[in-house]
Amino acid sequence: MTSSVTPTIRPARPEDVPAVVAMVHELAEYERAPGECHLTAEQLTSALFGASPALFGHVAVDAHDQPIGFALWFLNFSTWAGVHGIYLEDLYVRPEARGTGAGRLLLATLADICVRRGYQRLEWWMIDWNPAAAFYASIGAKQMSEWVPYRLSGDALRDLAARATAAGTRPGD
Repeated sequence: MTSSVTPTIRPARPEDVPAVVAMVHELAEYERAPGECHLTAEQLTSALFGASPALFGHVAVDAHDQPIGFALWFLNFSTWAGVHGIYLEDLYVRPEARGTGAGRLLLATLADICVRRGYQRLEWWMIDWNPAAAFYASIGAKQMSEWVPYRLSGDALRDLAARATAAGTRPGD
C-alpha cells in the first residue's frame, strides 16, 4: 500500500478476526512482550460477536478490503460527568501502512462515535517509549500524568477474590 491511497475505516467483521489477532501479536512483539500475548481467534470472535459483546472493533482496510490496522475498544463511564466514554484498548497500524492516515482515521472514527453518542472522553494508555506520543500530541491528545495506573492480576487478584468468597459476599454474575 502506498501513502497516496487513503484507507477506509469500517466496523470489524468476523472474517477480519484472523488478521486482527495477527496484528495484536505484532503489537505485542513491537512492545517487547510477545510471550505475554495469548489472544486467539476464538477469544476475539467471542468478545466481538458473542451474545452480549462488550468489546468493539474497527479496522482500517486497503483498496482490496484487507485489514492494515485496527482499533479495539470498549465503553467506560465517568461518574463525575455522568456519561460513557470510549477506552481504546489497542490501536495498531502495520508498518507498511504507516503514513497512510490509517491511525488518524481510526482515532477520528472513535472520536466521531463519542461526539454522536454524547460521550465526553476517548482515552487510552501508551507505553512510555512509544514514538507515537508526537502523533497523539499533534491531534490534541493530552498526557494524563497526574493519574497513576494500577493493575491487580495473577495471584494478587485471586487472593483478593478469595476474601470476598470467605466473607460470603459473592455477588451474582
